[in-house]
Amino acid sequence: MKLIASDLDGTLLDEQGEISAENAEAIKKAMDLGVKFVVATGRSYGAANKPLQNAEINCPFICLNGARTYEVGNKLIRSVGLDLEVAKDIQRSCQATDMYIEFFTNHGIYSTSREYFVEVMVDVMQSANPNLSEAEIREGAKNRLQEESVTFIENYNEIYALENLEIYKILGFSMKKDKLINVRNQFKDNDRVVVTSSGEINLEFNHPNAQKGIALEGLAASMGIQMKDVMAIGDNFNDSSMLKMAGRGVAMGNAEKEIKEMCDYTTKANGEHGVAAAIEEMLEEIAEKRV
Repeated sequence: MKLIASDLDGTLLDEQGEISAENAEAIKKAMDLGVKFVVATGRSYGAANKPLQNAEINCPFICLNGARTYEVGNKLIRSVGLDLEVAKDIQRSCQATDMYIEFFTNHGIYSTSREYFVEVMVDVMQSANPNLSEAEIREGAKNRLQEESVTFIENYNEIYALENLEIYKILGFSMKKDKLINVRNQFKDNDRVVVTSSGEINLEFNHPNAQKGIALEGLAASMGIQMKDVMAIGDNFNDSSMLKMAGRGVAMGNAEKEIKEMCDYTTKANGEHGVAAAIEEMLEEIAEKRV
């Protein structure tokens, strides 16, 4: 393997949203041996880069599920946005089912209700962290505002009035699965959008060319690396394209059942330093082959 690509949430990051010392050490060990490392995430660049800088790891980033790719040093090298008419269709469908939605654009991240945002994030964090107190959960929900710097507006029409607008991703949340299924089904035959998810209560809408696997293949090629020499690690459906395309697809121990089934390897959970375990296993296999 010549390149490692890792998702962030539910994969490289622990329950506190940080990179463990074990994971950081394994990544640096691989990099010292000449293996490249890249993050592939649904997050924006700013929110993705923070935990990497805290762990003192400098690497390229594939952000917003493959809509934007950055070289080391925040240099944008690839950008793929949604068709604006498709974005309006997505907005209308989500609003009709009372879903909370966010627009990730070249002008920033936008939504319409700070109060709705906090309540949605409280629901999200309660389902993922049932042992936390309500006060801790609400504090975590407010921290999400700081991580992603969401701008709240009165009406979504304000977004479409922005100059030279590009919409890279639309993220929708609902605690009701039937609503998510309903909206997903409305776009299953639309070849101008791909719908994935990074959790049980969200949908993520991107241009068909804005997928982690496609972006990773392009980045690897720019490094002279073929996909057969790439290890990809992930836990959810927005990781599926890169897990399928990589020569070594690794599912986290906490991954969805379908994700584990599409991968040849399964590692430990994100709270058990699963990325470190996957890297160490891969490096050991390489060392054995060289003997």
